[in-house]
Amino acid sequence: MFLNFIDELRAAGIKASFKEHLTLLEALDKDVIEQTPEAFYYLARATFVKDEGLIDRFDQVFQKVFKGIMTDYGQSPVDVPEDWLKAVAEKFLTPEEMAEIEKMGSWDELMDTLKKRLEEQEKRHQGGNKWIGTGGTSPYGNSGYNPEGVRIGGESKHNRAVKVWEKREFRNLDNTRELGTRNIKVALRRLRRFAREGAADELDLDATIEGTAKQGWLDIHMRPERHNAVKLLLFLDVGGSMDPFIKVTEELFSAATSEFKNLEFFYFHNCLYEGVWKDNRRRWAERTKTWDILHKYGHDYKVVFVGDAAMSPYEITHPGGSVEHMNEEAGAVWMQRVTNTYPATVWLNPVPENQWGYSQSTKVMRQLIDDRMYPLTLGGLDDAMRELSRKHG
Repeated sequence: MFLNFIDELRAAGIKASFKEHLTLLEALDKDVIEQTPEAFYYLARATFVKDEGLIDRFDQVFQKVFKGIMTDYGQSPVDVPEDWLKAVAEKFLTPEEMAEIEKMGSWDELMDTLKKRLEEQEKRHQGGNKWIGTGGTSPYGNSGYNPEGVRIGGESKHNRAVKVWEKREFRNLDNTRELGTRNIKVALRRLRRFAREGAADELDLDATIEGTAKQGWLDIHMRPERHNAVKLLLFLDVGGSMDPFIKVTEELFSAATSEFKNLEFFYFHNCLYEGVWKDNRRRWAERTKTWDILHKYGHDYKVVFVGDAAMSPYEITHPGGSVEHMNEEAGAVWMQRVTNTYPATVWLNPVPENQWGYSQSTKVMRQLIDDRMYPLTLGGLDDAMRELSRKHG
């Protein structure tokens, strides 16, 4: 079974070496965990998962191997083995709670009854005391009340269900899924270069101990706070076809502002031209010349464009192609100036990657940035940060 586990992990794209396999076996041999399914799950996960973006995939492999069910590496709900439910109940329920469950005859009877009602029921049920549904006092369902229930989905109201049957706990950590602010922060942390700058307002404990030991009296040493020294220029496409992606763009912006001390951001629409802005309410009254940005911020800045690159190709390739004003120079000229000034430049696209080939403007933009366009997913953002982190000539 363990060898099959290794094979399934590898098939799912999780690196599982023979050394890690031996580590797991050694830990089991030395009884470093309790003899429970939960403890084994966490031990195996700690052994094989080195990237939290793979936790969801690991969960699916674990369910498949140790229960014998076939699952796709996607987002389908999975069943919980009855023997595991029973082990959880015996571990966490008090004798009084177990006695309440016995009111139905036995744990097995409770599970058998659940199976029968799943087979018999043909439609959604609201309320009542028998069928599986929401509300009511049936032992099965959610949002109702029964001291010996099994919650099927939904949210707990009374925290009295014997066990929750729900989708995987870590489904939002799949590295192919769209991002949340927390996941974005995790990916952005790949782009770090720490330095101590500014006022010395943080206690240097090691230096204080060393100085006190040498001098014979309290010798306090202070140091500047440690910050991420990476400098970032963030260009955000707004309006039009970007409206459906407002939420994920806001999450990216929120995460970036918390991760990077040296961050400057600007807005543009569709394609970069001679001017950008910081306040969308005053986009025509208070604009910043793109030339000024190129001359103000040094070549060591990293540049990230965020946009769907969905527009008429003429908006990129021709003077006067903008749909909002008369641009004297083509957007492609300005994009080339940016990439020449800042070698570390990437583009994050919220549109699924498998749809990029249908957009001519997306193809043109990818060529302009030397194919450094990445999908706005956890995996895509991780690849983009790796690209920005490498040395550019």
